[in-house]
Amino acid sequence: MSDDFNLPQLGETDANFAPESIRDAPTTPKSAADLEQLFDVPVMVSAVLGAARMPIGDLLRLGPGTVLELDRKVGEAIDVYVNNRLVARGEVVLVEDRLGVTMTEIVKGE
Repeated sequence: MSDDFNLPQLGETDANFAPESIRDAPTTPKSAADLEQLFDVPVMVSAVLGAARMPIGDLLRLGPGTVLELDRKVGEAIDVYVNNRLVARGEVVLVEDRLGVTMTEIVKGE
């Protein structure tokens, strides 16, 4: 085996080892137009008012008119999920005769 090509050992960090295509890539700002190919991809959006934990026996006894106590208070922000990932918090609003959500905070990713 030839020693012409040296790979870094695990645990070593060498900024110069990154491929040239990554190091020299232009850093131009991105806009919504750059994501145009993704505009028609469907996603699941969920607005969660709160949650409750109960035994299955209690769940089976629920019926019309039953009040289910949630773990949130009135006026507290609700969570907005996209594909089961928390992306925002907001408030419930009434739009004509339907419920909606006004985004009050965008949650930054990890």
